[in-house]
Amino acid sequence: MDFNINKVAVLGAGVMGAGIAAHIVGAGIPVCLLDIVPRELTEKEKAKGLTLDSPVVRNRFAQAGKDRVTNPKNRAIYDEAFGDMIEVGNFSDNMDVLKDCDWIIEVIVENLEVKKNFMKQINKYRRLGSIVSSNTSGVSINKIVGDMPLEFRQHFLGTHFFNPPRYMKLFELIPGEHTLPEIVDFMTEFGTKKLGKGVVLAKDTPNFVGNRIGTYAIANTIQLMEKYRYDIPKVDQLTGNVMGRPKSATFRTLDMVGLDIFHHVAENVINNIDDEAEKSEFNVPKFVVDLIENGQLGDKTKQGFYKKIKTERGKEILVWDRQKKEYVALVKEKLEAINEALKSSNKYETLVYGKREENKFAWEAIKNVLLYSARKIPEITDNYKEIDNAMMWGFNWELGPFAIWDAIGLKKSVSRMKKEGEVIPEWIEERLAANKVKFYDEVDFETPYITISSPKNNIVKDNGHAALVDIGDDVLCLQFKTKGNTITDEVMDMIYDAVEEVQKNYKGLVIGNQSKNFSAGANLMLVGKLASDKKWNELEDMVNKFQRANMAIKYCKKPVVVAPYGMTLGGGAEITMHSHFVSAHAETYMGLVEVGVGLVPAGGGTKELLVRSIENLGKVNNGEMLSHIKKAWKNIATAKVSSSGYDAIKNGYMRKCDNVVMSKEYLIDEAKAKVLYLAESGFRPLQKNTIKVLGTSGKASLQYVIDFMLKGGFISEYDAYIADKVAHILTGGEVPAGIDVTEEQILELEKEAFVSLCGEEKTLQRIGHMLNKGRPLRN
Repeated sequence: MDFNINKVAVLGAGVMGAGIAAHIVGAGIPVCLLDIVPRELTEKEKAKGLTLDSPVVRNRFAQAGKDRVTNPKNRAIYDEAFGDMIEVGNFSDNMDVLKDCDWIIEVIVENLEVKKNFMKQINKYRRLGSIVSSNTSGVSINKIVGDMPLEFRQHFLGTHFFNPPRYMKLFELIPGEHTLPEIVDFMTEFGTKKLGKGVVLAKDTPNFVGNRIGTYAIANTIQLMEKYRYDIPKVDQLTGNVMGRPKSATFRTLDMVGLDIFHHVAENVINNIDDEAEKSEFNVPKFVVDLIENGQLGDKTKQGFYKKIKTERGKEILVWDRQKKEYVALVKEKLEAINEALKSSNKYETLVYGKREENKFAWEAIKNVLLYSARKIPEITDNYKEIDNAMMWGFNWELGPFAIWDAIGLKKSVSRMKKEGEVIPEWIEERLAANKVKFYDEVDFETPYITISSPKNNIVKDNGHAALVDIGDDVLCLQFKTKGNTITDEVMDMIYDAVEEVQKNYKGLVIGNQSKNFSAGANLMLVGKLASDKKWNELEDMVNKFQRANMAIKYCKKPVVVAPYGMTLGGGAEITMHSHFVSAHAETYMGLVEVGVGLVPAGGGTKELLVRSIENLGKVNNGEMLSHIKKAWKNIATAKVSSSGYDAIKNGYMRKCDNVVMSKEYLIDEAKAKVLYLAESGFRPLQKNTIKVLGTSGKASLQYVIDFMLKGGFISEYDAYIADKVAHILTGGEVPAGIDVTEEQILELEKEAFVSLCGEEKTLQRIGHMLNKGRPLRN
């Protein structure tokens, strides 16, 4: 049976429900968002003469949810315009919309009886064959539909989006006893490819997979803290990045989540299992319960384990001292165990096998999680990889428990555990008896999507900074390999080689990577050094080389598709903008940010924004042309970075015909498919055209805007100086209005401005500040 999801109903417009609706419309699927009818009027509604029968009142809660997620400040939706795809209503008047929906998601209060009754209401309106799910973090899926007809139960399952739905990758699917296997298969593929999620299949057990293991790990850490008599800052140092967990570690994470939420999730396990020993493992210490009872719930109450205060010296962070029962100044202890681990080639191994007391704490924290995770197979899921994925996707762990076990050595660690009197789960013993000493090998890393580094892919060329990889079907992939995927001299060499190789032997080229971000841009350290040493000729050569590399991409005789994601800044954006087509991940943050380091985009980025500003205008007067160029100027002058792939289109960094992909894993697949489509549908290389510019009169108009921003305090004098350089390039230099210039002329203006700014002391200050502090300096 074929399933399709063309319309979704989200029942419940709270934080999670509205967030789910926002993510689904981001995937291009319309949503009906419903909530309860208010029982009384607000003062504003009374003042407007509204009644409880007024539609705007009856839909108030759903509308509030929609307004919240479509507010750009909340960053819950890829583009606020997608809000037009969210239709609001209420449970009393609008349940008939369910008959048109292919997937109905219940997101109401976490109460079994309430959910059970609501399912009966849903069943009155849904059509047969539609998929229904309860989005819950721990209520029993089977109990929710225990009284429902078989057909309903067959099309029902649990779904667990992690909050916030836009950013959290983990998406747990919990089949019920009667859920059709084909429903599970369809929702797994839909969640992965259409929603861009990492799908984990869980069993109907308390807290499912992610929260079961994650909550245990946190509760275990707090209990160990009491055993070792450590304070909160020390535990956070030991359970942060050095342990492969987020830098928010344990207590900062709990402040973000909410102490009350953590306690509730822990209690959910305790109240729904029979094993007394396991119940004790989820006990929350009294000092945490006391904080909750005092209303110190974390970030939402502005105080939890940590608290920020304003002092004469600025903002100061305080931390809760559980002995004194008061906030004290945050003081971090220098821990050699951490330094030693971070300097080693295998931080996990060094951390757990060290001889210091902190190493023993880390060993216990990790050992307990490994053993607990192993004990939960097959209770909470059949496959240990699902636990690893849940912890990486839902809790941002660097490695899941079983991958960590590989890192510290399964055989070695189990031997130590036995000496300490631990009981090893039988299936682990069986693996060791069969001489399976690792949970992952090369076969385990095979994926259904293209993995550039797969040994199956032939490396055509590799210079250490970039590689050309054959990804099959006569398509070549150019992969960056530098730190931060920065654009070095060797990367530029590989761009030339890629274009040459593709034109001779391949159907087309994908430019893509699979590390944390697409590209941080140019090698700023090299630029800073050359500028400090006043090596102007070398700077000019570097700019020339990058410009020629990007022009080679643009005028390649075979299709070139770039697959950006994450940070796509400066030179990374310029490479993207010179391709024939872009397949970008939805979470793509693209921008020409050179102004932040006192420079201008000089790899053709300024030129490309100019071209895009006017290429589809037709015959227009100079005034209308100026309004479009002004937007390009503002994006560069303010270092505007897109908030998503869709926003990159709105800002001109991508074209309207370019593609936005929800799944980061399938990004290279999508780019490759586009290369093949272009190649097989009669790709025609681009031909060079001249560019009409506004000349000195257009620059004068932009200078007026610059003066206004400077006098208003929106920009500094040096910002204005750089903005003037950008205006000079975008208007074609010292030429009359309406004249046609070549791309090469604009590129020459870019180079002149870039090199001249490298000679300015304030630019050197900005470069130095960015390299040392990691953030821009406004001087």
